[in-house]
Amino acid sequence: MKELAILGGSLVAILLLALAAKLLRLGGGGIESEAEAMRAAEEILSGFDATRAVLGTDKRAAIVHGRDGSVAVLKLHGARIAGRRLSAPLDAAASADGLRIATGESRFGSVLLRGVSAL
Repeated sequence: MKELAILGGSLVAILLLALAAKLLRLGGGGIESEAEAMRAAEEILSGFDATRAVLGTDKRAAIVHGRDGSVAVLKLHGARIAGRRLSAPLDAAASADGLRIATGESRFGSVLLRGVSAL
């Protein structure tokens, strides 16, 4: 009986921690909309003025077009959105997974827009 009570208490504790993480938005859910991607690009990149965005189908990456012709690439980094500004022409390659955009930064890496074949 004692073991059953410990097991039940452990399960309740795990569920409470999962609920707390969800309420605190830990773990992130993704880039949910074109508007969210545009807003994130403008917040992350000083002076960036977004005009439109294209999201990957898995909501883990986006490309945002700027008014000045530059492009912001966004991707989830943990629970946060990270971004870089790129200039045209983009170093992009289509694959079966989607469109992979090279940023030229080894620490940031490339960005994969799943389910997107062209911009």
